[in-house]
Amino acid sequence: MFIYLSKKIAIPNNINLKCVSWNKDQGFIACGGDDGLLTVLKLETQTDDVRLRGLAAPSSLSMNQTLDGHSGSVQVVTWNEQYEKLTTSDQNGLIIVWMLYKGAWCEEMINNRNKSVVRSMSWNADGQKICIVYEDGAVIVGSVDGNRIWGKELKGSQLSHVAWSSDSRILLFGMTNGEVHIYDNQGNFIKKMTISCLTSASGPISISGIHWYAGAGGYVEPDCPCLAICFDNGRCQIMCYENDENPVCIDTLMNVVSIQWNHCGSVLAVAGSLRVSNMEKEVNVVQFYTPFGKHLRTLKVPGKQMSGIAWEGGGLRISLAVDSYIYFANIRPDYKWGYCCSTVVYAYTKPERQEYCVVFWNTKNNEKFVKYVKSLMSITTSGDFCILASKADETQPQYVLILCNSIGTPLDSKYIDIDPLFVTMTKTHVIAASKDVFYMWQYRVAKKLTALEINQVTKTKKAWRERFYHIDSNPSGTNDNGTDFSKAFTGTRDPICGITATDKTLIVARESGTIHKYSLPNAALVQKYSLNNRAYYLSMNCNSSRLAIIDIAGVLTLLDLEVRSAAGDRTGNPTGVGDPSRFERKDVWDMKWANDNPDLFAMMEKTRMYIFRDLDPEEPIQTSGYICNFEDLEIKSVLLDEIMKDPERPNKDNLINFEIRSLRDSRALIEKVGIEDASQFIEDNPHPRLWRLLAEAALQKLDLKTAEEAFVHCKDYPGILFVKRLGNLQSEPMKQAEVAAYFGSFEKAESMYSAMDRRDLVINLKIKLGDWFKVANLLTNGSGACDDALLQQAYNGAGDYYADRQKWVDASHNYLRGRNEEKLAECYYMLEDYDGLEKLTADLPENHTLLQKIGQMFTNVGMCEQAVNAYLKCSQPKAAVDTCVHLNQWNKAVELARTHNMKEIKSLLSKYASYLLENNKTLEAVELYRKAHHFLDAAKLMFKIADEEAKKRSRPLRVKKLYVLAAQLVENYHEQVKASQQSKVNGQKSKATFALAGLLEEDATSSDNRIIDNAWRGAEAYHFFLLAQRQLYAGHSEYAMRTALYLREYEDIIPAVEIYSVLALCSAMSRAFGTCSKAFIKLESLESLSPEQQQLYEDLALEIFTKYPPKDSRMIEADISFYGSEGKVPTCIVTGLPIQEHQFWMCSVCKRCAHEQKISNFSYCPLCHSPAA
Repeated sequence: MFIYLSKKIAIPNNINLKCVSWNKDQGFIACGGDDGLLTVLKLETQTDDVRLRGLAAPSSLSMNQTLDGHSGSVQVVTWNEQYEKLTTSDQNGLIIVWMLYKGAWCEEMINNRNKSVVRSMSWNADGQKICIVYEDGAVIVGSVDGNRIWGKELKGSQLSHVAWSSDSRILLFGMTNGEVHIYDNQGNFIKKMTISCLTSASGPISISGIHWYAGAGGYVEPDCPCLAICFDNGRCQIMCYENDENPVCIDTLMNVVSIQWNHCGSVLAVAGSLRVSNMEKEVNVVQFYTPFGKHLRTLKVPGKQMSGIAWEGGGLRISLAVDSYIYFANIRPDYKWGYCCSTVVYAYTKPERQEYCVVFWNTKNNEKFVKYVKSLMSITTSGDFCILASKADETQPQYVLILCNSIGTPLDSKYIDIDPLFVTMTKTHVIAASKDVFYMWQYRVAKKLTALEINQVTKTKKAWRERFYHIDSNPSGTNDNGTDFSKAFTGTRDPICGITATDKTLIVARESGTIHKYSLPNAALVQKYSLNNRAYYLSMNCNSSRLAIIDIAGVLTLLDLEVRSAAGDRTGNPTGVGDPSRFERKDVWDMKWANDNPDLFAMMEKTRMYIFRDLDPEEPIQTSGYICNFEDLEIKSVLLDEIMKDPERPNKDNLINFEIRSLRDSRALIEKVGIEDASQFIEDNPHPRLWRLLAEAALQKLDLKTAEEAFVHCKDYPGILFVKRLGNLQSEPMKQAEVAAYFGSFEKAESMYSAMDRRDLVINLKIKLGDWFKVANLLTNGSGACDDALLQQAYNGAGDYYADRQKWVDASHNYLRGRNEEKLAECYYMLEDYDGLEKLTADLPENHTLLQKIGQMFTNVGMCEQAVNAYLKCSQPKAAVDTCVHLNQWNKAVELARTHNMKEIKSLLSKYASYLLENNKTLEAVELYRKAHHFLDAAKLMFKIADEEAKKRSRPLRVKKLYVLAAQLVENYHEQVKASQQSKVNGQKSKATFALAGLLEEDATSSDNRIIDNAWRGAEAYHFFLLAQRQLYAGHSEYAMRTALYLREYEDIIPAVEIYSVLALCSAMSRAFGTCSKAFIKLESLESLSPEQQQLYEDLALEIFTKYPPKDSRMIEADISFYGSEGKVPTCIVTGLPIQEHQFWMCSVCKRCAHEQKISNFSYCPLCHSPAA
């Protein structure tokens, strides 16, 4: 930051001031002094000039009211901004509350305790309560409407100061003996504050000020110190909260009278006097510190005795009460900001967020992009990029450099272990420096570098892309990778205080005044310079020949880094006007070299901008803006003070362009004198911008010779060609029309072309402008022949206009007229007009290149048939098959593969099936094979599922259904084989031949005959298992036993324990205890049962057969012997009984039999559920 005195107001009758306070919201200044003096002032600026906004605007007193009411010396004044009230107190203890009424301040309330004098008053953050402390220890807390909330006598204490916490829960009372006591908001004592800054102090000490920043403007960092307590001996401590055990301690080395935070808590002002060693009198000074104790600036103030200090609401001015004067000082804050690629990048804090809000404001289109960065330290810009330096983690001393483009998109980042107090960047390097180390990072953003620079960066080793150098080292640039960390992080006696860099030079300044010059990119130390001042800001000109230095006192000096020719400077002029070594300007707070002229720079001195050419200043320009860019004889300046008043809505009015004198003079000469004199002036003061200005003026007057010479001087090759083309034209009106078009006066050029009846030139002009609607209108409505190709181009241009704005209906109409099938297809796709897309497919000729794209569009939306038609029409059956596979249309895929003799369909099927099986989607794999007519593979998977369900002991009905489905797939396989054989054999052969051929093919192709031959065995087993249980529950125990006896043939499918358990149960129910006994014997001998389970069966058998002998009736024995006979007799699937008749019913699908009488009651086969014909 930079600060300078700007204004002084004298108090009448030379009455000395005691206190001053500035209303942060309304801008009123109240000052109190001897003899009851109380005055309210208000400074206001009135100007219509946009450039004279902010501090540069002239200010005048809009209010100067003396308030009568106090008789003694006014010692305390404090504002209540929320309720627009002023509270004052004098040495007699009289308190007056003032209010604004009809533009004037008048008394609202008066209070006089008549016992002691008021030492301090403080309103809380929301303006609801005021705390008043008296010297005798009395404390009164009242409300804004004058009611007393509570009062208390602190016996044995003498009070001098009071402060509220930001949340109004804590009160701090400062005692006359230097102690600070902590109370709650009800007046209850909590504890005595620990004062760390007075550890080694001696003698009587008193408190000069307590100020607790309430956080209304946000915080510069999370957990930022905001409570400042300062003593008259110059000791000060800054704390995060009242019990902070690690406060920031400062020794200002001055006699302090007052302190105050600025509007956002980023700067603490400490006012008082400083004893100069060689002088007896004391000098009034104001010291400025950060919340972390870093000293920023010192302001010397004339006068004998300073008594008070107050900040303006925006933090741009400060008022000082000195003797009988009020001094005003302007402050130029160190905003975190930068300018790159027509974008202003700036940061500010919000009360509701801990992070910095970083805004990337594009000044061309007025767009802004916002990002939030925690613990932001600085913003540095160069070219098209910027660097955001911030703390990476609060708990660890690590920092991050983030490379961003002009819209805030992070492109790269680096974590470093040094504190980046100073950061600069070039087109290829970022250099960050702490107090003793500087770090170089060669970043890469290829598309913004030239081919030579890309080659240089690519060849650079990784170790060379990041390097650390200690300031005391002397790098030579050869075989030096700069990574000796043991030496890099040692301290130095002469710390770094600033850096700057160009593409070929790095400058590092040290506090002693030593300047180090390094060459880039190898970072070799070239030279050292010694100066008598400590640098604060450094900047090099465009060719790295001269260095500008602004020191901590605001003095600008120049240093030549290269020896210049004595015969003249680079422009060929005689020796420069001034000597750089003698150049000096005071009160400078900003400067910028021109990007295209090494001898041209602009600087800000107080509220004036000076432009120097060869050290010769032009007349100053009144402004308070920060310089963004200096190029083409134009200075771009931004009023950051105005932007920060409403940072969320930056306004283009806050961006100002200034033309330097040579540009203004050249324009005036051209307009008022003539081109010849202007040409001579520009030859004496050459610059490409001036030559371009001359060329434009010569073109306006059709002075082609001068225009061509001017274009040659500014190396504008298109301009030279344009002049040549004008020279070939014979008609003067034609030349004027071409010049009008060249300067962008298109309407004027069009009217001139029309007056010459040159419709073709109007059309060409509209084509260049992209006004395709006008082109189409001229072509269709004009007389004469119409160029069909040009008309189609016009319709397509109009279609592009609508397509860019996503007006697809209008775009499709124009593309249809322009016969642009590709863009028309895209419009149909965006409109989801698939009928139109299908019609377009039909209209296109075969093998058209667009058909493949249309096929992909149909595939994207799942329209398989239309996609296949498109692919087949462009002779891409493989793509059609892939589409069918992608959309799970496997039947169509197989059909296409067979039609076009494609062999890879089976591998696709197997891959997809493997994928499904890996993801435990077995049923989906079965369905896949079934749709693809790979019935045998589907049947294998189905049998696998059924077997797994059987092992899980799932519901028998579910298992039966799975086996039935598997068997039906096998039957489908049989039918498929027969059909394929029938298609191969000629029609003369008999059906028996077809059947035989099919069976032979099955034998040849099948690797699992069990599945094919016994497809229905599993379903049959579970069918009889369920039938036996149904018969048992229906009370037909004998039928159930006979069915259970038949189940013995299916031990390979149904677990034996279940079969014989059912058999034992059914035979016991039908009193066939002989069969029951055999079942128990089988159960007891099963190896699959554990000994405990076998013992249970033995105990149950013993219990049954001790009561009933193990014998069957003769009829049952006959039935059992029949089941054990060797001849294979079919079993009825309805009753489970053997079929002994010669005539019976057989299912056409599963080939299982049943009694004709029994099956007549069923419409479907009980086993396979096919229709019973």
